[in-house]
Amino acid sequence: MNKLIKLSGEPLCVIGMIWFSAPAQAQDRVVLGAGVAVTPTYQGSDDYRVLPLPAIDIKKGWFFANLRNGIGIEPIDTGVVSAGVSAVFVQGYRRRDIPVGISKLSDGLGARAHINLRSSGLTGTLGVTKIISGGTGGIIADASISHPILISSKFSLTPTVAATWADRKHNDRYFGVDNLEAPASGFSPFSTGAGFKDISGTLTATYRLTDRIALSATGGVTTLLGSGLTDQSQKMTVAARAMAEKKALGHRS
Repeated sequence: MNKLIKLSGEPLCVIGMIWFSAPAQAQDRVVLGAGVAVTPTYQGSDDYRVLPLPAIDIKKGWFFANLRNGIGIEPIDTGVVSAGVSAVFVQGYRRRDIPVGISKLSDGLGARAHINLRSSGLTGTLGVTKIISGGTGGIIADASISHPILISSKFSLTPTVAATWADRKHNDRYFGVDNLEAPASGFSPFSTGAGFKDISGTLTATYRLTDRIALSATGGVTTLLGSGLTDQSQKMTVAARAMAEKKALGHRS
């Protein structure tokens, strides 16, 4: 994959309220909440959708459940190093969000293995996910690092940077146009290879209203790596938007 960083990216906004059953850093804990997320309709799109988003961080012995690593077990946890395996949700894209002739990508289920490293306030995560049902069927690997910054006893900021690598199967299924889709959609056949897919940066602000209730907001940007992926996503966005406008005009007439 010919890598080229584009300055344009996908914004992410998440706002919600969370409830703590124990201190946030306790070994065994239940953190629950609810919020909304504003995200692109698919990666690289300039159109957005609003989704309900639960806030979940549960840890009880080996068992855990959270949004990043899914639901699974973590048999290794020394306080500095933790590692586990889990099942994760993998989001696809809807028929209404893509041009005519391009197949929708169903939501999927992935098998994930991860390792967390904690030192001097920093938390690094390495993970590999194999999509086993629905979705692209490919493999995705990710790495991230974050550091909570305590502004006051109630207010904290947590910046995070991350990068994602994907194999050829994932990239082709997500971004590609095959020989059947090309004549039906008007796009040229498009295929890519394995490589680093995107980089992202987020900032989470958390304000504790009480010992057990907090408000949280996250904003961030994800940027596709690779001129081919970026160009293809932009073409699909323009075509999908034109299709939606055409349908809207048809309903009005």
